Amino acid sequence: MIEIGSRARSQPPPPHIVHEALTTPDRDPSRPWLDLLDDEQAPKIIASDPPTSITWSSIWTKRPDAVIRFDLPGDRNGTNLRWTLLVNDPIPDDALIGHMRKRVNQLINASLRYTFGQ
Repeated sequence: MIEIGSRARSQPPPPHIVHEALTTPDRDPSRPWLDLLDDEQAPKIIASDPPTSITWSSIWTKRPDAVIRFDLPGDRNGTNLRWTLLVNDPIPDDALIGHMRKRVNQLINASLRYTFGQ
């Protein structure tokens, strides 16, 4: 697989809490964060090594080959969450890559982060 995007950002809770949120994004109906667009679908867990990593299947119907890997090393402030977006050939065009990166970043570094009070 080919890496087309990656970003790390601190999340306030410890890795086991972030892992749980990524494993069951609908666990708390009062704090929804996985708000999918019309061309997206709920991810499936294709690999998990609690609490240090998790891999989702694609959320994009146009790119079912894509996967999103999350690495969850702990730090003194919580979790230094890194997402990495991987695809098979053919590599998407620049516009689609930009859209995919932006969506993962919005979901993880905005929506999920806000549920933790940040």
